Amino acid sequence: MKIVVHDTASALLDLLHRPLAQRPDALREVFAPLQEVMSGVGVGDLVETHRAGSGFPIDRDDPRLLPALDRMREAGVWRRVEDSLAAARELLGAAAPEARTADTVHVVLVLGDPDDPLMTLNQGYFGLGGIPGAILLMMWPTGTGLAKIEHAAAHELHHNVRYSNVAWDPMAVTVGEQVVAEGLAEAFVRELAGEAAMGPWATSLRGPELDEVCAKVAAGIDVAGMQNLSPYVFGDRTAVQLGQPPVGLPDFAGYAAGLRFVDAHLAATGLTAAASVALPARQVLGCAGVATTA
Repeated sequence: MKIVVHDTASALLDLLHRPLAQRPDALREVFAPLQEVMSGVGVGDLVETHRAGSGFPIDRDDPRLLPALDRMREAGVWRRVEDSLAAARELLGAAAPEARTADTVHVVLVLGDPDDPLMTLNQGYFGLGGIPGAILLMMWPTGTGLAKIEHAAAHELHHNVRYSNVAWDPMAVTVGEQVVAEGLAEAFVRELAGEAAMGPWATSLRGPELDEVCAKVAAGIDVAGMQNLSPYVFGDRTAVQLGQPPVGLPDFAGYAAGLRFVDAHLAATGLTAAASVALPARQVLGCAGVATTA
């Protein structure tokens, strides 16, 4: 598996010095390595996804963007992402040598929108890596984002390898699969770089609140279809923003519950999250004592 971290620092600097009318096409060039991969599974224009999501504004000048990009460059973000991914690839290759991978994984990191609610909720960073061969990272240089963006890259590489081996169907995917995937990816970050490297989404719930969350997520473990999963994975607040009904869960409930389920699996089997990258969710959940029918 070859990993290519594209030099979007230079590309974004160039884009931000262009007239507004040229910026969408310049951003399309930034996304081109991912677009080629993602179009093969039906993903549309990533520039439009960027506009509708948490990406930095391309329809107006924002005086915060260039200084933010400078902070990211000064912090060595791209080099750190590359180093983290190299270490993650080595650990996965050693622990799961039979796991299939994409031949090449393209990694594109772009600025997020500091005013976007999801960017704020994620404390300045997040990623998308479930399509084999493509990882998109988005960040705003908050203290947390600058400190942890490379660990998000490793988290997404675990997803990338997982979904080179585990079938993912948006109509059939279950809460169980989604929370296991997130729990495994966060446990993998911990194996790679220590507990402090884990994302706030996986560690913010504790004690009785986490017990209650795990019970509710387990009760919905067989709920299927991406259109139904957001409240169980991301919590009610995000679900409502996406037009999905709430189920009584806090932010990032599925990440915290998934990590607890995965930790029970690891304790029962003696395996690592790296070695478990391609295991069926049902097997992981069974070891955790969570019953499924799917």
